Amino acid sequence: MSDRVTISRDGPVATVTMNRPDKLNALDVTQIEAIVAAGASLATARDVRAVVLTGAGGSFCAGLDIAAMPVIAELARSTGFMTRSHGRSNLFQAAAMTWAELPQPVIAAVEGHAYGGGFQIMLGADIRVAAPSAKFAIMEAKWGLVPDMGGMVLARRLLRGDVLRRLTYTAEVFDAEGALDWGVVTELADDPLARAQALAAMIASRSPDAVRAAKRLISDTEVMGAGDVLLEESAAQEALVGQPNQLEAVMAGFEKREPKFTD
Repeated sequence: MSDRVTISRDGPVATVTMNRPDKLNALDVTQIEAIVAAGASLATARDVRAVVLTGAGGSFCAGLDIAAMPVIAELARSTGFMTRSHGRSNLFQAAAMTWAELPQPVIAAVEGHAYGGGFQIMLGADIRVAAPSAKFAIMEAKWGLVPDMGGMVLARRLLRGDVLRRLTYTAEVFDAEGALDWGVVTELADDPLARAQALAAMIASRSPDAVRAAKRLISDTEVMGAGDVLLEESAAQEALVGQPNQLEAVMAGFEKREPKFTD
């Protein structure tokens, strides 16, 4: 783990902070690796009873750092998204799935942006507390991609199929009220970090054995066959990365113009 992600402790509550505020905590490979490492470091910490996940600098996570796309494309060519490097997930999926799979409950405190991969990392939390001004998007279609960081496992726990399709196909930005109505966030708070830490402290006061068992029971009965879904995600993404229309989506975004796709 690097200084890209920090962990602070208040008794049995750990607060994990994505720490790339100059880039709105956007995701390059180094950032993703640091997020995964943070989750791994907490998974065996018996004295941690609840986790708060947030972002530094007033933004949760603005999604993929497009400047990192060449490195990610090279990883896709050399290693392949189908490689299961972290249990049933690849590296990118592990950035979100690590929080869903952590034995302790995780509460996301969301301000600013939760876009693309940041949105999916947020969905890995058990509970999501958002500021009224927060903005959300399943952003991958803007870059010619599909949600591939566990989104097809995590989003289907929360969103109706038609809402998931709309938000995925359009990549539209939506506000916190919409997120609350659709079940993407649990509640709104003017100070989401303080509220998340208060909830974490309440959870940490309960029997850790019962809380861990409850999380495991809810998760196991909520989603079946998640490993197969993660493989399907990877296959879909691997077929898109580096192809002409996907590269055109990225270039059009860089050049602030309308993309010209081929059929």
